[in-house]
Amino acid sequence: MVFRNQMGKMLNIPIRSVIEDPKETGSYSAVVRKDQIPLVTISSNVIEGFNATEVVDKLKKEMKGYKGLPPGFEFTFTGQMEEQAKEMAFLMKALLIAVFLILLIIVAQFNSYSMPAVIMLTVALSLIGVLLGLLITRQNFVIMMTMIGIISLAGVVVNNAIVLIDYINLIRKKKRDEKGLGEYEQLPYSDIVDSAIEGGKTRLRPVLLTAITTILGLIPLAVGFNIDFFSLFTTYDAKIYIGGDNNMFFAPMSWAIIYGLTFATFLTLVIIPSLYLMMYKMKLWIYKVFKWKMRSSL
Repeated sequence: MVFRNQMGKMLNIPIRSVIEDPKETGSYSAVVRKDQIPLVTISSNVIEGFNATEVVDKLKKEMKGYKGLPPGFEFTFTGQMEEQAKEMAFLMKALLIAVFLILLIIVAQFNSYSMPAVIMLTVALSLIGVLLGLLITRQNFVIMMTMIGIISLAGVVVNNAIVLIDYINLIRKKKRDEKGLGEYEQLPYSDIVDSAIEGGKTRLRPVLLTAITTILGLIPLAVGFNIDFFSLFTTYDAKIYIGGDNNMFFAPMSWAIIYGLTFATFLTLVIIPSLYLMMYKMKLWIYKVFKWKMRSSL
């Protein structure tokens, strides 16, 4: 404690000399508030080898049953988990907008609602491939880059499905022209099945080539294959190595596309023709029940 005496000189006097029974206590140097509410932040790092998301999930379970908080006190998990939640919400909105725009274009192209429904269903089913691939290889689901890979995957899957269904419709139209059917006259169901089979056989090679070339093109990015082209052309030393910082960033996106596209190729060649035939039979039943006239196109 500092004060000035009668002579104007500054004197230092210990606080213990004026306090009878001093006690040492701890206190905060400043009060932090958020929205005018005082808060205390407790932070910690996760030991290497443990997953931060799993640790936070265990803490959430423990805190749900904790009854030691005084009245008026609340707790929330912030930091990295809060940022991941915000990123996930943003990317989910981006995925929904992308799917909606794709659906809008397909509806305008096919002038139908049933076929776009079949095509968009394959986008949802292709996510199974991503999740299975990550589960089998025990890789982490990185919020930002894995979701970007899923959004990119939607465009590739839709492209293959559109090409296949459009070709099946062309075969149906050709059969209708050969038989001279009218607008409301339907092909026999056996001809619809033959059209789907022929379309699958014809588009087998293009779909497989598209999938294989895309997967092979993404493998160097997924494994982190690096080449120093500057040193390659100057000193003839490519300095080839696997991994690196860029691999940690881009690998989750690449693996998501690879797993999803591998599974989606099977969907395109097997599931889509089956859904095509199921949708046709369902529409026939609906039009028969309501006694409507069904046009030749789906």
